[in-house]
Amino acid sequence: MNPYVPIVILLAIAAGFVAVSVMTSVLVGPGRYNRAKYDSYECGIEPTPQPVGGGRFPVKYYITAMLFIVFDIEIVFLYPWAVSFDQMGTFALVEMVLFVATVFLAYFYVLRRGGLEWD
Repeated sequence: MNPYVPIVILLAIAAGFVAVSVMTSVLVGPGRYNRAKYDSYECGIEPTPQPVGGGRFPVKYYITAMLFIVFDIEIVFLYPWAVSFDQMGTFALVEMVLFVATVFLAYFYVLRRGGLEWD
């Protein structure tokens, strides 16, 4: 038996489930649309009007988001390293110390530039 047959069957089942779910929601769901359904929702408060060209987010928002991604990626690399630390030896320890030092160097750079200070 081909080893990819179970994967193809699973994908077909998933695609069938998606198609059935979408069709059921279209057929069973209410068809009455009003302004409140199309209005944006902001945590229970009235949405603020947006400028014509959209709005501009502060750059600090993006810096904070990038820092979050960097530290998430660091955890993705640190967890398997910690699990198999005994088998890898000193070379892996040195490589991980260099990796963590590089990440913290970037963190301190952003901290020094005031990227985490909100005005």
